[in-house]
Amino acid sequence: MEKRKLGQSSLELFPLALGTNVFGWTVDEPSSFELLDAFTGEGFSFIDTADVYSRWGEGNKGGESETIIGNWLRKSGKRKEVIIATKVGSDMGQGKIDLTKEYIIRAAEDSLRRLQTDTIDLYQTHFDDNTTPVEETLAAYDQLIREGKVRYIGASNLTTGRLKDSLKAAEEKGLPRYESFQPEYNLYSRESFEGELQQLCIRENLGVITYFSLAAGFLTGKYRGEADLHKSKRGHGMDKYFTPRGFRILDALDQVATRYSVTPATIALAWLIAQPGVTAPISSATSLKQLNTLTEAAKLQLDKESLQQLTDASAY
Repeated sequence: MEKRKLGQSSLELFPLALGTNVFGWTVDEPSSFELLDAFTGEGFSFIDTADVYSRWGEGNKGGESETIIGNWLRKSGKRKEVIIATKVGSDMGQGKIDLTKEYIIRAAEDSLRRLQTDTIDLYQTHFDDNTTPVEETLAAYDQLIREGKVRYIGASNLTTGRLKDSLKAAEEKGLPRYESFQPEYNLYSRESFEGELQQLCIRENLGVITYFSLAAGFLTGKYRGEADLHKSKRGHGMDKYFTPRGFRILDALDQVATRYSVTPATIALAWLIAQPGVTAPISSATSLKQLNTLTEAAKLQLDKESLQQLTDASAY
């Protein structure tokens, strides 16, 4: 494995990020600790969370994932060995997406408290707030960076236009620029990122860290028919992938996985890692066995034939 630099920042990581949206939802704290220990034990360092994780779980109010990570940081003593990335702006009970300066400053303090750290390595705009000027949002981040509470900033789920506006405002007004972009991107969901958005990220040297990298689990091959939808809490809605194209992708994944003697999930992530502009896919695990299929992807380099086979099978 070789480390990759995230945008123009000083952050370097092996090409895999651990998604923690399952912490405090389908994974309890002791199991989360095991996953974090195993992930970092393999040399990986990038841990991605958000203040809103996992508010959707029964009895949750948000902040559960950050709290678990904070408890692990305190117990493990590994704060200096990891990159902590979290997000702001989602509805945490205020009833709307909020990227105003006042809200971001307050939310950052809450995240720092839950994470039990003095600094967030990468603070990311989670969803766009079209009612707040990008300059105001960036000004909030500027204050947090100057106070030493945030090192770098990133964005997720912005349109190409709003991302351009943010980068232009940063340059013209001397505000911090986004160093990373987090899009939904995987073998099944390609169209929204490939093209203008991908080229913008490459041109502006933004690190790309993809979410839903395994299409919520579809690309693991676990869900292949209606009878499989009950296999996990994520099974609901998986049938949207049950299309001729979806099954072509699974067939190609099966063939390449057999060739390399690994799982389809490993191959799906390895394809992402090889795509132009991608720094690292984000993926979550609920067991050490699942985690192993993820970490194998960062160590696997697919040949041109395999990459082309997967690209062709997933053509849209």
